[in-house]
Amino acid sequence: MGEINITFPASSFPRRIGGVTVENPVWLAPLAGITVPSVRLFFRTLGAGLAHTEMISCAGLLHGSKKTLAMLRILDGERPVVLQLFAGDERTLLEGALIAASSSAFDAVGINMACPMPKVLKKGAGSRLLDRPEVAGAMVRSLAAAGLPVWVKTRKMPENSPIGTLAFTEMLLEAGASHVCIHGRSPRQRYGGDSDRSVILSVASAFPGMIAASGDVYSPDDVYDLLVGGCSAVFVARGSFRDPFLVPAALHRCGFPVDKSLLGADPGRRIEKLLLLGDGLAAEEGERIALLLLKRFLSGIFRGLCGASQFRRTIALATTWESMRATLVDWKVFAERGEQCD
Repeated sequence: MGEINITFPASSFPRRIGGVTVENPVWLAPLAGITVPSVRLFFRTLGAGLAHTEMISCAGLLHGSKKTLAMLRILDGERPVVLQLFAGDERTLLEGALIAASSSAFDAVGINMACPMPKVLKKGAGSRLLDRPEVAGAMVRSLAAAGLPVWVKTRKMPENSPIGTLAFTEMLLEAGASHVCIHGRSPRQRYGGDSDRSVILSVASAFPGMIAASGDVYSPDDVYDLLVGGCSAVFVARGSFRDPFLVPAALHRCGFPVDKSLLGADPGRRIEKLLLLGDGLAAEEGERIALLLLKRFLSGIFRGLCGASQFRRTIALATTWESMRATLVDWKVFAERGEQCD
């Protein structure tokens, strides 16, 4: 590895990126069904410099959907938080954004131009906007004119596109976007194949301080390499629930101060964090959602720890947060006694 690039030494933080003051450049990406308030707060306590909401439907906001409006909640200690919205046209996006902005104090408004899933594409939203650059530009201009810091999450342009990723990104920035995150897969790839890191780095080089990276971020070195390459920040997505402690490990790799108990395999500390997450999820989202999300994080939190496999099998059978919590507490005691695996 080379030396840390002068564009991101830890000593330069806090700093403003895209109109938002952040403590560091390692951020939690928007994840559908995952980045609810308690999960965002959990990752902020692990050191993430910023978090995103789930992708929220502007049409749902306009229709007054209680479920959609509930997705605008922000907990104390979460900020900075970026609101991630999706819509298929300029008017729906702007009206939805204004409703959201009047309900909660988000630090920026993000437009999703990256989601490749059919239910989003059929609305003309998500990565469908890569085929409609004139609409994408109009969306950015309308939000920027309303005085909102505008962030965009997009993808590598399709091979048959008349414009490339660099030109599309330039158009977004000229329209008024404050910050752009590029996922290194084309819409057709969805989440398969490899993320093209080279296309992200080439755009980041053209627009210093304005381009973040997403896609195939699974190790501290992945984060480090993208920052060294000139990215303003790195979005941690699927890697965050493969191993939530990737965030503090990546910060440590990049020279940021980190609570040492969050590094390595300290089972007691990890269980304490999971208990706090579970309590928050049960209170904010309800028991069913709490159990579903906690089970997704289990393998990453306890990876490599003594007794983890047996523990995961036991806790997978839990049907209430109370029973899961009791099992966690029991295992914490077991782990802290220092019993060794054979």
